[in-house]
Order: sequence, then structure tokens, then C-alpha cells
Amino acid sequence: MKTPVCAMLGIDFPLLAFSHCRDVVAAVSRAGGFGVLGATGHTLESLETELAWIDAHVDGKPYGLDVLIPENLGARGETRDAVADRVPAGHRAFVADLAARHGVDLPEERRGTGAPVPFDPDLALAMLDVAFRHPIRLIANALGVPPAAMIARGKAAGVPVAALVGAKEHALRQVAAGVDLLVVQGGEAGGHCGEVSTMVLVPEVIRAVDGRVPVLAAGGIMTGAQMAAAMAMGADGVWTGSVWLATPEAETSEAFRAKMVAATSRDAVRSRSRTGKPSRQLRSAWTDAWEAPDAPAALPMPLQSLISEPALRAADRATERGVDAARDMVTYFVGQGVGLVEQVRPAAQVVQDFKLEFAEAVERMTGLVAE
Repeated sequence: MKTPVCAMLGIDFPLLAFSHCRDVVAAVSRAGGFGVLGATGHTLESLETELAWIDAHVDGKPYGLDVLIPENLGARGETRDAVADRVPAGHRAFVADLAARHGVDLPEERRGTGAPVPFDPDLALAMLDVAFRHPIRLIANALGVPPAAMIARGKAAGVPVAALVGAKEHALRQVAAGVDLLVVQGGEAGGHCGEVSTMVLVPEVIRAVDGRVPVLAAGGIMTGAQMAAAMAMGADGVWTGSVWLATPEAETSEAFRAKMVAATSRDAVRSRSRTGKPSRQLRSAWTDAWEAPDAPAALPMPLQSLISEPALRAADRATERGVDAARDMVTYFVGQGVGLVEQVRPAAQVVQDFKLEFAEAVERMTGLVAE
């Protein structure tokens, strides 16, 4: 295929796959797509390990890295312990009660470790030093306009800088800031997302940016036919995430993958209960509890993550030990496309299915206008 994104990234099929799992990233790139590793949650040391592993297993194929650098983070410059001290006792009690009712033992909070604050922008910027020691072909920011230093580093290294947007005005700000590629993500998407649907947002942004930068469509895209539809609207390729969670290589648990197969699109709910910002995730006892009338309001980012992540990881561990009640708490970021998941498939097979479905969709559309 010949699209600006293919030329920019050195690929033949503009299917980008965001994943926190290095195995998915390498498998997708080897199969002809473009894997993008999510760096959130890594230390500098663990990121170096992950990128070195991908270099050794990607067979020379291109891949990218996604960081998360919020524009506005109230805890910037604070220690993790100082931020933890701002979590109200009532919120901690709410989580402890919820966990106890589902047979989940919460871990003891560790103090004085020097661990970074969740979504620490300074750590994310330091990750660029690690990233540019490796042959990455794309660097993306998943929450807000990338810092000027990130854009400058990318241009100096000849590495395109991408940014996710959920509204037309966000896209215009990103283009003005100098990003090279827009990921236009509709509200169907998993993780942090806006409210406008992919079908509306993608052509709206394409019209607004008027060819100044290439555009990838994102949000609810799980099949090659949807990819063809997005490109028929003018997108230069697609950015996908949720579809890779239902692969055996993914970081997701077996219990979560089973819940994905059983889920409908309405089971992907938009909630502040995990990070403090609206993000779409699989409905569970956790998300339901935070929507109850007597529930406390979710805390702002990054405070909410300090109480959500330990509890949800503990629920995963309890489920693995066979605690049935804990399974009800199991959740993860996932988009409305979860309703299209019918089985767990290897990542390479997902890429091949995308290619076949894309070709079939194009052939079908061509047949509609053929004489």
C-alpha cells in the first residue's frame, strides 16, 4: 500500500498496534504491521530491557514507542509518599471494603522507596533518552500536546512524533505545536478517550487539518473492514489497541481475556475510577462500585491510580489463585470494539486477518462501482 504513513514509517500495511506487551509489538511488526510499545508503568531500567528485547526479536522490522506525558499534572515535582498522603482516608476505606467483599487482600503500602508518581512527566521525558538509543521509528504522546523538547528530539533524530487527539480543537493545537502525525481517537476507544465517535471525529479532523499532517483513525477498530472504512473517510491508516488484548501474547490475564470474549460493546464503560480521568474499561465490580450513589468521587490524576492499581492487581492475583469473587473485580482498559471479540487469536494471525478483511472490503466496494 502507498499512504503517507507507510512512507513515513517504512511499512507496507498501515496497521499500528499499541500494546504494553513487547511480545505483541514484535509479533505485529514481524507480520507486516507496526507495533508500538506503551511505556507507562516502566522504569528507565525496565524500558531499556524491553526495547533491547524488541530489537533482538523484531527481525529488523520497524516499531515505535508511546509515552504518556500529561500537560497538567497537579503532583508534578512531588514524591510518591507526599502524593499518597493526600489520598483521603474515606477513599482508602471504600477500596478496602470493596476488596474485602470480593476476597481480595490488599498489599501493604510501601513507603520510602523513592518510586515515581504515576504518570510522572519528568520520568516520561527521561525515557526519551532511553528510547533514542534504540532504532525506534515513531514516538507518540498519549495525553496532550507533546512537550517542545520531545518534538525537538524527534526532529533531530529523524523520528516522527505522533499525538493522540479526541477533538478537532485538540488536533489543531497539535499541528500548531509541530507534531508529524495525528492519531484521531473516537470515544469508542479503550483507555483515555473523549466523547465524539470515531465515525464523526475522523472526517472532522481530516477536514480541519487539510492535509498538513497524516491522520490515523482510532477507536473501536477491530477488523480489516473497519480499517477500510476509516481509510475510505480519508485516514492514512489505523491505530488499534483493544484487539491485541485478546491475544495469548498480551499482558492481560486469562480471566480478563475470557471476559472479553463474553462481553458486549456496552460492557466497555467510560469511568474515572481507574486514573481520575475519563477512560474506557471493562465493566466490573470495581467500576460499578464507583458509580454507586454512596461512592466517593474519583480523585484527580494521579491520586486515583494510587488506590486503584494496587487493588486491581491484587484482584488479578486473587483470581489466579481461584478466588471466584475476585473475578468480578477483574477489569482493564478496553474499547467498545470488545463486542467484536469472539475468540483469542495469536497476534500474527490478527494481522493476517486484518489484511484479508481489508482486501475483501476494498474488493466489495470496488464491485459496487464497477461497470
